[in-house]
Amino acid sequence: MGMLRVSCIQIAIALLVFTHTKSSTQASTETNGTIKKCIAHERSALLTFRAGLSDPANRLSSWEGDSCCQWKGVQCSNRSSHIVKLDLQGPDCDNSDASMQVLGGNISSSLIVLQQLQYLDLSCNRFDKVQIPEFLGSFHELRYLDLSQSSLVGRIPPQLGNLSNLRYLNLDSIFGDTHSTDITWLSRLSSLEHLDMSWVNLSTITNWVSVMNMLPSLVSLDLSFCDLSTSPDSLWHSNLTSLEYLSISANNFHKLIAPNWFWDLTSLKYLDASACQFDGPFPDEIGNMTSTVHLDLSENNLVGMIPPNLKNLCNLQELFLFQNNINGSITEFINRLPSCSWNKFKTLFLPESNLTGSLPAKLEPFRNLAWLELSDNKLTGPVPLWVGKLTNLAELDLSTNNLDGTLHEGHLSGLVNLERLSLSDNSIAIRLNSTWVPPFSLTEVELRSCILGPKFPMWLKWQTNIYNLDISNTSIYDMVPDWFWTMASSVNTLNIRSNQISGFLSPKMELMRAFAMDLSSNQFTGPIPKLPINLTKLDLSRNNLSGPLPLDFGAPRLETLFLYNNFISGSIPSSLCKLRLLRLLDLSGNKLTGTLPDCQDYESTTNTTSFSIHNLSLRNNNLSGEFPLFLWNCQQLIFLDLSHNQFFGTLHSWIGGRLPSLAFLRLRHNMFCGHIPVELTNLVKLQYLDLAYNNLSGIIPKSIVNFKGMALTADKYDDEYEGTLDSGMSEGLNEMIEYDDNFTVVTKGQEQLYTGEIIYMVNLDLSCNNFIGNIPEEIGSLVALKSLNVSWNSFTGKIPEKIGALVQVESLDLSHNELSGEIPTSLSALTSLSHLNMSYNNLTGKIPSGNQLQVLDDQASIYIGNPGLCGPPLSNKCPETGMISVVPEDRKDAGGDAFFLSISTISGFAIGLWTVFCILLFGTKQRIACFAASDSLCDWLYAQVALCWSSLNDYR
Repeated sequence: MGMLRVSCIQIAIALLVFTHTKSSTQASTETNGTIKKCIAHERSALLTFRAGLSDPANRLSSWEGDSCCQWKGVQCSNRSSHIVKLDLQGPDCDNSDASMQVLGGNISSSLIVLQQLQYLDLSCNRFDKVQIPEFLGSFHELRYLDLSQSSLVGRIPPQLGNLSNLRYLNLDSIFGDTHSTDITWLSRLSSLEHLDMSWVNLSTITNWVSVMNMLPSLVSLDLSFCDLSTSPDSLWHSNLTSLEYLSISANNFHKLIAPNWFWDLTSLKYLDASACQFDGPFPDEIGNMTSTVHLDLSENNLVGMIPPNLKNLCNLQELFLFQNNINGSITEFINRLPSCSWNKFKTLFLPESNLTGSLPAKLEPFRNLAWLELSDNKLTGPVPLWVGKLTNLAELDLSTNNLDGTLHEGHLSGLVNLERLSLSDNSIAIRLNSTWVPPFSLTEVELRSCILGPKFPMWLKWQTNIYNLDISNTSIYDMVPDWFWTMASSVNTLNIRSNQISGFLSPKMELMRAFAMDLSSNQFTGPIPKLPINLTKLDLSRNNLSGPLPLDFGAPRLETLFLYNNFISGSIPSSLCKLRLLRLLDLSGNKLTGTLPDCQDYESTTNTTSFSIHNLSLRNNNLSGEFPLFLWNCQQLIFLDLSHNQFFGTLHSWIGGRLPSLAFLRLRHNMFCGHIPVELTNLVKLQYLDLAYNNLSGIIPKSIVNFKGMALTADKYDDEYEGTLDSGMSEGLNEMIEYDDNFTVVTKGQEQLYTGEIIYMVNLDLSCNNFIGNIPEEIGSLVALKSLNVSWNSFTGKIPEKIGALVQVESLDLSHNELSGEIPTSLSALTSLSHLNMSYNNLTGKIPSGNQLQVLDDQASIYIGNPGLCGPPLSNKCPETGMISVVPEDRKDAGGDAFFLSISTISGFAIGLWTVFCILLFGTKQRIACFAASDSLCDWLYAQVALCWSSLNDYR
């Protein structure tokens, strides 16, 4: 029996050893790459989860077979084989090109099977209109949960408070629309170290600070953009002794920056309280934050300077105070920074802070600065020489100030690590020796409006890694050197506009890397070469370019092309049809001839039928042909200007159906004929129509009431036109030209230039045509009109009474027509009117008065050519009606005597002259008959005059 007991014990030990050995061997095998199959029901749960997802990039293509532990984003426990990690984070959230690589669809509840899950990351995907699932609160082993930037919506489930082991929680909702009305559930997450709820709507939460104070392990907290409105002065007892990172930016606290609870957080290393509507000076308590490494209190209204008691901030390395109202001397501000941290500062970021005065003469202790940003302030004086001693400086931005003086090699020779130099919008003269070789390799150069010229800056020759170059408006009067095109071959955004740079455009342009180039307002000559293949935006306007357009533009992704005000000749090539992404095209002010390509042949070979063009201007050329068929497929067109060309024929009815977005149509000074097609009034968004100086005829369709763009007084299209007028050609602070379609509007009696404000111009100009008939009453419904011109036509009938409804009109021209009747009294209701012309019609009656009509300039000329009009401002008085005047008898007789004296004189002269003719021209019998007729005529004339005078006296 004893031997049996010993044997059993020995067997048990042996089995234990064998089991341990097998487990070790299995673990070792797993470590060496032989992975055990995952648990079947967990694998099924993942497949069900995948079935509910959309995966356009097929990111989960590896989710096949039995070994789910090998699937992408899945990790299993080496011991239990349970799934413990699911990492399906999407691509870079800020990368718009990655939008097709994200996951979408639903988050299936099948995942609840994964009860051993410790790590779940679904961030940077697009679960549009999907709520955060409540079942996530069942993962009791979960330590890491990231649902940020995934377009989730709705209420954040309080069940997340059951995740007692959670250390990391990120619910950043910048791409979603989540909210919470009660966050007390957070207090149960006692192990939480990282919490990010930025962009979550917490506008109803008032106790958020006390809830956060119940998380003693919290190290990082981000509640920016949460619509918070309360911030207590202090905490009775702070448990946030581990908090190092705090961001509460872009909330609405509307209070003094001190006292505030966060000044007691002694472990804080990063504070971002930007755009929180704080004001007032920094508090004394900030001096206790001895461990602070990074402080950001940007975009507040901090009035006054930092107090001297910042001296305890001896570890401060980065200071962000942008968009404040510091409103003080830059020298005093710097002197108040803690001197014990001067040699530790890496970043001094103070743009848009209303800083004044000159830069201090010395800043030597700040030798470790890597980023000095003082842009958009009111700094004056020269750039001090100590800037050249900041050997670690990588970014220097002093742009948009009032700095002046000269900058030479001494300012730059020590900046061996400099990568970005921005001095734009100052009056600094940069005088560097032509043989000087810079010690740095810049990636960004922004010197707009400084003085570099007159010669081309030779030191740029050595900068071969620049991707952003702005030397616009820098007084360069020189021919572009050949080396410039080589240096600029690596540049992404190039801006050299508004100089006097001459020479030819290099054939090497084709090899450049640029995607945006602005070479406008210079003196470039010669033809346009083939363009860089990556180019999307190009401005060559206001030069002296000549020759034809390139047969192959060479830039298939071109979106913006400005070539206006040059001397380009020839026809528009069919290669234009390849530019399907083109949105803005301006070829105006050239010498182009011929017709536009209709692109039908290109469409038949590519199966592409639509263009992206929004803005097309071809005015001031010599183009001809009928209304361009090219526009048939431009259904996104908003601005169209074909004025001052030689287009002819009728206006096609398809315009009203094929161009539904058209808002601005300008066809003046062409040879169009025929009637206005009724279908044109289907352009309900049309707010600017100029058909002046053509041969159009017929009547104005009454359906003009359909022009809702002329009838809505609100700024209805601001959002729709956004990006249509301006080119968007910018990179960082490289503000390349902002293109505003410069429509010239004939209004107020003269041609005026409208640029960006053209979107507010509501205009109807039908002048100088052959229109007939009445001006329809329906024109009074176009109440948003600011300018109405129907002059130099053949309109008849009365002026519509409803014209007084055009309360926004500033210019009204009805001159040179055949209008009749009285001027409607409603005209006096036009209080915005500043120009009026009703000359040369057949108008009669009294001119209405009152309001704006009394202050118009040169009032007499307004009504000239209407002999039937009377009353002020004309000298022709209107006859008084309804009154009887009594004239004394003696005055009647005097008037009668004078009248008859005049009549007798005139009659005597006529009879005498007739007698002479009778004597000289006729024979005897004829003379007798002539004298008898004269006597009879004289008697009759006397009787008629006497009767008229008697009747007139009776009337008076």
